[in-house]
Amino acid sequence: MDNDRKELNRPITYWIGEGAGWLLQHVITGLAATGITPNMFTFFALGVNSAAAALFAMGRFQAAAAALFFAAFLDMVDGQVARRVGRVTAFGAFLDSTLDRYSDLGLYMGLVVYYTLIGRSFYMVLAAVAMASSFMVSYSRARAESLIATCKVGFMERPERLVLLIMGGTFDRMAPALWVIATISTLTVIYRVVYTWQELRAGRALPGASVPQPL
Repeated sequence: MDNDRKELNRPITYWIGEGAGWLLQHVITGLAATGITPNMFTFFALGVNSAAAALFAMGRFQAAAAALFFAAFLDMVDGQVARRVGRVTAFGAFLDSTLDRYSDLGLYMGLVVYYTLIGRSFYMVLAAVAMASSFMVSYSRARAESLIATCKVGFMERPERLVLLIMGGTFDRMAPALWVIATISTLTVIYRVVYTWQELRAGRALPGASVPQPL
């Protein structure tokens, strides 16, 4: 009886989460049953992201946001499908990460093209800065983790950046979204540089890592 009462008293957010999780698992089960490989989902996501980039270039921000939302869903399920069918591989993870970088670059290039075509040079530069700083967030972590165990510090990873682009497109507020991405991504890169320096200075380098000696 007490357990039943506790179940009934759970907040609505709990039931929303439970329902979403149940639905997602059934969707993944259905996708896994199609026989489509996880790598095919990865390439499909790249195609949808490319379509979103083209829509950004044409100034169709809301349509681009919808396409980007669908692409984000595909990015999420490819790993889930791989685990469900027992096809998790190191190459699959590498391919997914590599194509994600191409997807990200394409989205920002679409925005650069759009602002160039309408003659908004300042926002063209802003989109380019957001693109470069976003790339550096990923690169700084990858390079740091060749020297130290982990470098997950900071904010503005790919999911956060995609959410901001989706929100900016949906509400036609892309400029503020780009400002946030460019600023916080740059701060994250700086934080990761400082964190890596501190870890190396403390002698916590990975075994065999090539660490330059101080002059």
